[in-house]
Formats: sequence, structure tokens, C-alpha cells
Amino acid sequence: QVQLVESGGGSVQAGGSLRLSCAAFGNRASKDCLGWFRQYPGKEREGVEREGVAAIVTGDGTTYYADSVKGRFTISQDNAKNTVYLQMNSLKPEDTAMYYCAAGANRYSCLLQPVVDRTYNSWGQGTQVTVSS
Repeated sequence: QVQLVESGGGSVQAGGSLRLSCAAFGNRASKDCLGWFRQYPGKEREGVEREGVAAIVTGDGTTYYADSVKGRFTISQDNAKNTVYLQMNSLKPEDTAMYYCAAGANRYSCLLQPVVDRTYNSWGQGTQVTVSS
């Protein structure tokens, strides 16, 4: 298991930027990939899966993005700090959501389905991002 602690959420106007951070504590073998997901207000109660935003394979740094954020969001990692970041630029009101950091322990799943939530087995508590128009 991996402990994940997110930070960096907040409120911003459309067009602005935020950087989310996620400190990932735990066995390296449990962090074959690290990902960012989001869930829109009210969707958790409906049992809707979290939407994959971006993911990074920790071994070689390969990154993956949802089409909706390509060109605007960047995922990166700092191995020395056991931290993964999500730089979010050109934010839109539709980016408003709770953002979660997650760690996946199965390298095969990480490579096949990097932005699918069932690939991940450790989750942070989430950090809220609100973008106003």
C-alpha cells in the first residue's frame, strides 16, 4: 500500500493555472504508475468512476493524458521527493472537480490502461479545484 497526500487545489478564474502535488509514501513496487483523476460534484454518489486525467509510469517517465486536458495539463515526477505533480494551465470551468492522486502496483495494467481508475489500488483523499468563469 502507498500513502498519498495531495495539495495545491484551490479556486482560480478561467484561463488561470494551478499546480497539484502528491507525496507518495510507500514501497516502490507499489508505485509502478502514478495518476491523477477527477470526480465531478455529485458523481461519487452515482457510483460513476473517476475520470482519468493524466498518468506517469514511474520507471521510465512515460506520460499519458486524457484528450480533454492534452496541451493544457502536464504530469511530472520528482523521484528524490517521492512526489508527482500536475501542472494545470488554461483552466476551464469544466475542470472544476475533486482531484485525486493514485498509485498503481501492476506494471502491466499501468501500460495497458494508464488512465483507468481500476488500474490503481491506492488513493489520496483528494483536493478541490474550482474554476470560475
